[in-house]
Amino acid sequence: MRMIIDHRTVQVVFADLQDSVVDLSGTNSPEVIRRSAGVLGKVAQMLNIPFTVSVAPRPGGPGVLAELPQAPPFVRGGPCCWDDRAWREAIAARARRTLVICGVTSEIVVLHTALDALAGGYDVIVPVDACGGMSERTENAAFRQIEAAGGTVTSVAGLVTGMVRDFTDPTGRDVITALHGLMG
Repeated sequence: MRMIIDHRTVQVVFADLQDSVVDLSGTNSPEVIRRSAGVLGKVAQMLNIPFTVSVAPRPGGPGVLAELPQAPPFVRGGPCCWDDRAWREAIAARARRTLVICGVTSEIVVLHTALDALAGGYDVIVPVDACGGMSERTENAAFRQIEAAGGTVTSVAGLVTGMVRDFTDPTGRDVITALHGLMG
């Protein structure tokens, strides 16, 4: 299936992309996650795509990745962004029906947020290079669940080039330059 996405329908969810959590990834390296999430954040800002940052409570504060665009984080108490009423209301208020969800861990916060969003009528896209899991087997199982429920699993590059199809205009040139940052 060819992926063409109207960026005006998209909002991005950065979930548990905190230094102390990202370092625990057993699949993608912390560097890949930081780089991929950072590029996704840059592109979101270039295209005026709204985003939220949802974090798990951690000793010493949220510790959100420096690579992400700055925003006040939603601190939730459980394994799923959807369970946080304030976060859910912020998502609904934007009236953008495509959620791009990335974070650590894929088997917990990404999986449960994606499944609840799909059940809530949202389209869901998960860029795997901006996610980290506990193990390849368990992460792949989570991605299969998301796909079976109707979500799309792709990469940051696949997502972005599904939204920006012309690299000859100024925005397109900026986007392709940002994508080069994936090849660190």
